[in-house]
Formats: sequence, C-alpha cells, structure tokens
Amino acid sequence: MANPLGIEAARSSAGVATFGDYIQLLKPRIVLLLIITSYCAMVVASHGLPAFWPSFVGTIGLALSAGGAHAVNMWYDRDIDGLMARTADRPVPSGRIPALRSLALGVALEAVSFGLLLNLNLLTALLSLAGFVYYVGIYTMWLKRSTPQNIVIGGGAGAFPPLIGWAAVTGHLSLAAVWMFLIIFLWTPAHFWSLALFRQEDYRRAQVPMMPVARGERVTKVQSLMYTLMLLFATLDLYLTGVVGSLYLIAASLLGLGFVAMCIGLLRERLPQVRWAKATFGYSLVYLTLLFAAMVLNVHAI
Repeated sequence: MANPLGIEAARSSAGVATFGDYIQLLKPRIVLLLIITSYCAMVVASHGLPAFWPSFVGTIGLALSAGGAHAVNMWYDRDIDGLMARTADRPVPSGRIPALRSLALGVALEAVSFGLLLNLNLLTALLSLAGFVYYVGIYTMWLKRSTPQNIVIGGGAGAFPPLIGWAAVTGHLSLAAVWMFLIIFLWTPAHFWSLALFRQEDYRRAQVPMMPVARGERVTKVQSLMYTLMLLFATLDLYLTGVVGSLYLIAASLLGLGFVAMCIGLLRERLPQVRWAKATFGYSLVYLTLLFAAMVLNVHAI
C-alpha cells in the first residue's frame, strides 16, 4: 500500500537514536491522558484518594502497557508513517530506531506490565492485556487500513484505562466503570475526525481510509455531531449511577453542550477552511481532561 521510496527517503536522513527517540516511541502525551482517566477512575472507585500501592502499581502498569502498544504500532505503521508529514520524523520511519527494536521493546514492555499488574489482581492484568491487543491487533493491524469506521470501533482501545484503574483499586468492575469506558469510546470519533479533517491529505497520501478521505467532509462532520450528542447523554448517565454528584452533573452538562456547539460550528465550516476543525480538536482534549477532573472534585466534595 505504501510507497517504499518514501520510506527510503526518510531513512536517508537517519541519525543516531537518542533517549528522547525511545521516549517518543511510547507516545508520552497520549500515555499521560490515559493515565489521567485511569487515575480519576481510581479516585471515584475509592470515594476519595486511592490507596498508594494499588494506584501506583496500576498507573505504572498502564503506562508500560500503553507505551508498549504504541511502540508496536510504530513498528507496524512505519510504511504509512513515512508518507505522512505529521509522522514522517518519528524514530522508526526516519530510521533512527530499527523497526524490529521498536517491536521488541513494545512486546517487552507489555510483558513487564502484565507481570506487574498480576501482582495486584488477575482482572487488572487481563484488562491491560486486552487493551494492548485491541490497539495493536484490532485497530492497528486490521481496522486502520480497512474501513472508515476504524476510529469508531478502534476507539475502544483508548477507553480501557478507566476499567484498568477501577479494577486496580477494587479488584472488580462496576456499572460506573463501564459508563466511563463508553464516555471515552463516544468521545473518540469527534476528537480524532477533527484532526483528520485538517490532516486528510496525509491520510489520502498514505491510502488510509479515514472518514474525511473515504466518505467526505459533510458525512464526517454530521457523524461527529451525532457521536457528541450521544456522548452528552452518556456523561449524564454516569451521574445516575450515584458515584458522582451535582457538581459533576453541572460540569458534564456545560462541557457537553460546549462540545456540541463546537461540532455545530464545525458542520457549518467548509474546506479549505479548518479553523473550526483545529479548535474542535483542541477543545476535545480540554473537554475530556475537565470532565474527568469534575468526577474527582465531586468525589472529594461528597
């Protein structure tokens, strides 16, 4: 699918790998967001600050598993990454880190993560492994290159951290944890498609059937709005489980209506204008962070 000449062009500028290159393999900014959602779930599950040891081990285990999944992703996607401006300078397509070393590192990190989390409980270890397999096998190796629904279905991979966090401090799951999973699952399409709208030439060049490339601008924006409306109701349903109170309800309502308004603005915008697409992408990151922060603040207020 990818042009091997593009990969060789990237490799021609290869240099010596640095420690920062290995950190980049793990996609630390994404890992940080996953940790935030996981830890917030720990706080909600504990009705306050969670016990140090299970929260510490759970966080480290999640970080290792997510980082490992990202390293395997960079190994597998090195061909298309080399064709996209946003990813061409990543350590593997640029040639600074050999592809097989990225694969080996990713698998090793997941193995360490599984062993570490197994010391907490089997459920946490299995959930973390499931998230790894989902991201690597289902999303990266199957869905990403085969269907415009790649992000919709594949978004489940990024929704595992609340389940992992909840299980780490309780040893079981609950309906509230499932709602947190669904919140991130429904958040992902509008979040990623807004990025894809202003990066669609990258995906078109790499022949990745992202929604704006495969179905067009209008369909992408309409579906983004639909998922954002479903997201709003899912966040309100979390309140009905009784684990969060009125402060969360107010925050979820305002943040959700703001997200819907952003998607309406996005729907009215026409390419090549991408101001609303960039703004919606930025808002989506702020939205998720503040939403989970509201869960934590409400727990402390109870």
